[in-house]
Amino acid sequence: MTSTAVPFERAPRSGLRIVRVANFVTPTSGGLRTALRHLGEGYAAAGHEPVLIVPGPEAGDERTPQGRVITVPGPEIPGTGGYRVLARRAPVEAALNALAPDRLEVSDRTTLRWTGEWARRHRVPSVMVSHESADGVLGTWGVPSGAARRLADALNRRTAHAYTKVVCTTAWAEAEFARIGARNVVRAPLGVDLDTWRPDFRSAEVRARCDLGAPVLLALCSRLSPEKRPYTALDALAELRACGVDAALVVAGDGPLRPRLVQHAKDARLPVAFLGHVASRAELAGVLASADVALAPGPVETFGLAALEAMACGTPVVASSRSALPAIIGPAGAAATTPAEFAEAVRRLLDVPEEQRRARARARAERYTWPAAVTAFLTAHDAAIPAGLVTDRIPS
Repeated sequence: MTSTAVPFERAPRSGLRIVRVANFVTPTSGGLRTALRHLGEGYAAAGHEPVLIVPGPEAGDERTPQGRVITVPGPEIPGTGGYRVLARRAPVEAALNALAPDRLEVSDRTTLRWTGEWARRHRVPSVMVSHESADGVLGTWGVPSGAARRLADALNRRTAHAYTKVVCTTAWAEAEFARIGARNVVRAPLGVDLDTWRPDFRSAEVRARCDLGAPVLLALCSRLSPEKRPYTALDALAELRACGVDAALVVAGDGPLRPRLVQHAKDARLPVAFLGHVASRAELAGVLASADVALAPGPVETFGLAALEAMACGTPVVASSRSALPAIIGPAGAAATTPAEFAEAVRRLLDVPEEQRRARARARAERYTWPAAVTAFLTAHDAAIPAGLVTDRIPS
């Protein structure tokens, strides 16, 4: 991004200026970056003016298809593989004051909690998007379940009080707010780009590069960090091979656990291909489409865009039964908790004829589109929606 800031002028327009603020967005981050991009592009297509404020190594200001993207310097969090946060309030508040938003949308519940109070003081309708389960995340950090629940409830009460609305992408994500009696929660699912993620990306050449000679290929597309539970995928592979299933695993993604995962695979003599971060969406679609089954072992996923992208590529998914994903993947996949259960679920899916299981996966993904997601988010903002934007229904 360029380091020269564009003045905060308000150009003549008929739509709303929707300012979005988010942490943990990097060039190599996954689901949140994807969601922000598609929503921003949708807001712009609907005639509104989206502006996104994110942390980065240096200041920047850029015009993009998803609207204006302003980068505010923020520190890197050690051990996260490059994630940064907007740690200082002053520069973000100065940007908000200058931008004078009509709506505020915040995708963070850590260092940006003060934005709800700012919005109330300036009489700006505000939305907090819940991209994670508070008690789930606390649990992955080792907080005992009872304490995690109590702390999550306290944080969620403050969130619900601070913002005009709380947006949850699934009923699973909404449950922790229902538990505290919050009455300003609305549901808005995310989507998948059905043109980018397609079954016809399936490729014998791609598969040959990834399957390490095994007839069954599993895929894990995930950030390699503790809350995603990537070890479960490797342990499930070991369970399968112990049961006589000649399978290999391809891992697309990077993160702080990668060195230990590579060593674990080597020590256990597991056939695992680590691709690192795959920047090309077409290349990643080829990997996902060429796998037989995708694994999504993260227990605190509130939506799971990577799993939805795999299904759009025709690849069924086995997901953590503790996450929101079982309701999203439905009969197109399976749910499991332990590595042994993941392995058994994979075997059941492999028993389904390939053409049938791939058609089911694609059909399930087609229930979730970005036009429907944009409409749901704009409805949460009480923003105008042009006729013809929605091409299909929003999943319940």
